[in-house]
Amino acid sequence: MTSVDVIVPCYRYGHYLRACVESVLAQADVQLRVLVIDDESPDNTPEVGEQLAREDARVTFRRHAANKGHIATYNEGIEWLAAKYFLLLSADDYLLPGALARAAAMMDADDGISFCYGDALELHDDASLVQAATGLPAPAMQARVLDGREFMEICRSNGTTNTVPTPTAVVRTSLQKKLGGYRPELPHSGDLEMWLRLAAHGRVGVVAANQAVYRRHGNNMSLSYYADHRLADLRQRLAAVDWFCDSCAPVLDDVVALRRSLAGPLARDAVHRASSAFNDGKLDLAERLGEFAVEVDPQVRKTLPWFVLAIKRRLGHRVASALMPTMGALRRMFT
Repeated sequence: MTSVDVIVPCYRYGHYLRACVESVLAQADVQLRVLVIDDESPDNTPEVGEQLAREDARVTFRRHAANKGHIATYNEGIEWLAAKYFLLLSADDYLLPGALARAAAMMDADDGISFCYGDALELHDDASLVQAATGLPAPAMQARVLDGREFMEICRSNGTTNTVPTPTAVVRTSLQKKLGGYRPELPHSGDLEMWLRLAAHGRVGVVAANQAVYRRHGNNMSLSYYADHRLADLRQRLAAVDWFCDSCAPVLDDVVALRRSLAGPLARDAVHRASSAFNDGKLDLAERLGEFAVEVDPQVRKTLPWFVLAIKRRLGHRVASALMPTMGALRRMFT
């Protein structure tokens, strides 16, 4: 029976922790261990975690004496790993039945797969479930194996964003140990860099099933960050691309062209965000986003969105706001 280790980092998610861990322990046809790491949560996480460990010998509970942050917590979990495969599962998410067996079967059949992932559902505060976006048709109609470049192209074509639902990503432990853990320099784009790094060293499996449920709620670390840090988000994604290209250059063909390809969508994204910031009257932010776009890809100045942004800047915020409906109509005519 294939072995799978599951790392469950937890910070202030004690009220979700039991459902998360029990969804792992209920997985059939795999040999399991679970490590719950409490990063000094101020809630009832210690009580829940200790109780889970008493109830099932497959569960180990650790609590930090001081908060170390999520990257250090992830990497601590990676050091603990001993199984053939592993999954990093946030305490506010949970697995669907059969998820680990499906992933393990795919990877057992192909030793060249570095990691595999599947579809996921998003659970919102109103209890509605919606299909999560993965950059692939969802739900996947059939399992497939992508070569590394195919996976990178999916990332690029989706704006160089993380297209992998993290609670579904099962990784080959031996390769993860060889490549190392998450970058402390990438607290908000570490997943993107990690999937690219793994894809540079192997194939990527796609499981044709919903594998997990990702909770969308007001306390999501990612949601609170991306809502207020437009430029910081872009800089983090660019840093992920740079770290990936630098570290994987020995195994990549034409790394310069690949870096340009992955960075290009970030420049275009920056222009769109600059235009939105201008519309909102955040002129300084719009200026800095525009500067970032040109820094990343000077060719962005030849695009229609840049031309529209330049016109708005020349007109000024008050006049541009008055003309915005007309400008929007013109933009739609040429796109």
